[in-house]
Amino acid sequence: MLRICHDKTHKNIKDKIDQSRGNMTKAKIKCVKWAQLSGKRPRKAGCNSRLGEHGIHVKPPIAAIFADDGTIGFGWSRINEEQAQSLLGLHVNDIFDMANGVKKQFHWIEYPIWDLVGQLVNKPVYSLLDESIHEGYEFTSPCYDTSLYIDDLHLIDHKEAADLIASEAVEGRELGHCNYKIKIGRGAMHMPLEDGTLRDIMVIHAVRDAVGAEAKILLDANNGYNLNLTKRVLAETAKANIHWMEEAFHEDPRFYDNLKNWLQSEGLKTLIADGEGSASLHLLDWARDGLVDVIQYDIFGHGFTPWLELGSQLDQWDVGSAPHHYGGYYGNFVSCHLAAGIQRFEFVEWDQASILGIDDSAYTITDGYVNVPKSSGFGLSLDQEIFNRRVNQNGFVVM
Repeated sequence: MLRICHDKTHKNIKDKIDQSRGNMTKAKIKCVKWAQLSGKRPRKAGCNSRLGEHGIHVKPPIAAIFADDGTIGFGWSRINEEQAQSLLGLHVNDIFDMANGVKKQFHWIEYPIWDLVGQLVNKPVYSLLDESIHEGYEFTSPCYDTSLYIDDLHLIDHKEAADLIASEAVEGRELGHCNYKIKIGRGAMHMPLEDGTLRDIMVIHAVRDAVGAEAKILLDANNGYNLNLTKRVLAETAKANIHWMEEAFHEDPRFYDNLKNWLQSEGLKTLIADGEGSASLHLLDWARDGLVDVIQYDIFGHGFTPWLELGSQLDQWDVGSAPHHYGGYYGNFVSCHLAAGIQRFEFVEWDQASILGIDDSAYTITDGYVNVPKSSGFGLSLDQEIFNRRVNQNGFVVM
């Protein structure tokens, strides 16, 4: 599963990792702590087509694993106290191997384990996935600004509403973004159908005008459209050059086939993306058959290690990978590393937020790409004092 480089040019890199594997083999888990941290987005996120306001607060569940040599790995996990207890005394190589990543029975703790392994071998996770990415390489991953929610329902005038969302896209551009996902589907629940559809179209054009012709624009209807509405909106925004349409309607192979043929007949290059939520069990079959262009299983719900296996399969089918993670904060960063293991990786979904207790300042965004730090593991730092306070308030410790 992991992409190991066997070129002689990188033999010294592989030798270093082979030497450090001894540290991983010897390391034993002696303590696990868990707590829910808290933080905020830069601004409140509004609605999507079927849900109310998503709000400003972000509360990632974080587990920290302490090895007996003093090494610490941490990451997103909904681990419970009984599960944490079961880890005590295990060697790291009981849980993880370099060929396949975190073993299946331990996927519920995989993010802290991946981070811990990176710390033990002194390598960023992306170089564990592809050893050809050596120490001198500047690793980046494409991303998009996912913050353009339906924030305009308090406004009556469509142009004023469109200008508001366009101004949010400009805020993203100032943060380094060049790609933007727009929530649409106002007419599914929040507005009368015709008014909502007209506003969706005006918002799309306003954002395109604001971010320029080179930016990629993605649309996400959260299943708030039907086939005919999808065609109408894509036809009336054809000049906006939409990169993909995400969750236009509930997965249906007949609709997908019809939409695919229509896009071709209209000369539109818009991709079909799906899989974020409770996706059909047949979705991958439809992707293999060419009806779906991009798969978006959740980075936490599906998992990092399973995503590596899935991404390899999607690469063989020439299908794109774009893991969903909105609301999870930590997914911003782990998705960047996942890109090293998947050739057809499309984008990191970037949900900007600041979390008290986690330093993510080593990650920056430039021209639509995340600059991924060269530091070990996932490249994040945990403030132990703040984390321990949260553990005392809402978490647990086993040792």
